[in-house]
Amino acid sequence: MTNLHKTTKDPMPFSKFEWKIAFRYFKSKKKEGFISIISFFSLIGIMLGVATLIIVLAVMNGFRAELLDKILGINGHVTIQSFDSGIDNYDELRMELEKIPNIRSVIPTIYSQVMVSSDDQTSGAIIKAISYDDLENVPKINDNLNLDAYRSEDGILIGSGMALNMGLSINDMLTLISPKGSQTPFGTTPRIKSYPISGIFNIGMSEYDSNFVYMPLEEAQKYFNRKGSVNSIEIFLEDPEVIKNVIIETRSIVGNGYYVSSWKEQNKTFFTALEVERDLMFIIVSLIVLVAGLNIISSLIMLVKDKNSDIAILRTIGASRNSIIRIFFITGSFIGVIGTTLGVIIGIVFCKNIDSIRLLISKLTGTDLFSPEMYYLAKLPAQIDNGELLSVIIMALSFSILASIYPSWKASKIDPVKVLRNE
Repeated sequence: MTNLHKTTKDPMPFSKFEWKIAFRYFKSKKKEGFISIISFFSLIGIMLGVATLIIVLAVMNGFRAELLDKILGINGHVTIQSFDSGIDNYDELRMELEKIPNIRSVIPTIYSQVMVSSDDQTSGAIIKAISYDDLENVPKINDNLNLDAYRSEDGILIGSGMALNMGLSINDMLTLISPKGSQTPFGTTPRIKSYPISGIFNIGMSEYDSNFVYMPLEEAQKYFNRKGSVNSIEIFLEDPEVIKNVIIETRSIVGNGYYVSSWKEQNKTFFTALEVERDLMFIIVSLIVLVAGLNIISSLIMLVKDKNSDIAILRTIGASRNSIIRIFFITGSFIGVIGTTLGVIIGIVFCKNIDSIRLLISKLTGTDLFSPEMYYLAKLPAQIDNGELLSVIIMALSFSILASIYPSWKASKIDPVKVLRNE
């Protein structure tokens, strides 16, 4: 009895005695296994909730990062377009724009839609005409393609998706068909010309790999009858996020006859939708962790009822109300800590191997879980944000700690006299 009094009055927040009793209560009776069934399901709930939340946030972050990387790696961060027929003084504008701080390169381009044909295969495509020297400044093209072959006067580049769909390879001929052809007494005739394929690029984004065709700027000017003219100018920045001042200075240089837009404006709806979906998924999956926290309440209440006589005996031999509170608080918090730790480990391991797991599940089920045509990307991305990971851990532990308070307080209110009288 004397030893117990000394232990319960330990100056430390939680005494060794309290830890020992809490761990004994956390364990089940021998016939039930290592821990009780209720505690087990509470732990599993916390673990699955935390792991799911980490995976969902990582996938959403991965989607945004991958799409942003590919979009900014192939399209200009600032685009200048003409309201009328074209931009004739693009060389002069280019020299002026290159003086603006943060601008890495200025690329005159021609955008147009055409039909492409090879043997019996016909499809729609987007022509993007860029000179060879400027193409070296397009990161996603320059990084995955040997551009020496592009030096041919009329050679074109196509994406890997288009090459696969149309059965094409390097040096094959691809026919371009433009409805905006020459005027004749019988009306407008389509412009048709075949070009050799000089290279095949793979951006990893199906929208570009299946639909884009790159051709030399001078050849495109001849084909589209735009001699000495382009219809857009793309500007690539050193830091795409620092764009406000570039937009202001660009508009002052080009004047009112041109439309200047940033990558944020062009993709605003798309990235806003991703952000909204990400926030909603965070709220929805957080409810799983909350429900698991509520399971801790029910498991501790049942544990308190089961241990009524033990609590009464502890009280009679000198354990204080605060000591009883701390014992059951440790038990509930222990469930949360173990569940959160396991959830974090599972979530991180899953994210690191998510595409391999996707391929395995697809193989076992015979279904395509991540179609590139539907989701734009060639593989399932996942990117863990350390700040979000810390937020998930804090949230899960907070739910567990809060869920342990009421049952612990309830246990401390048990009257040992009444309990022992009814035994």
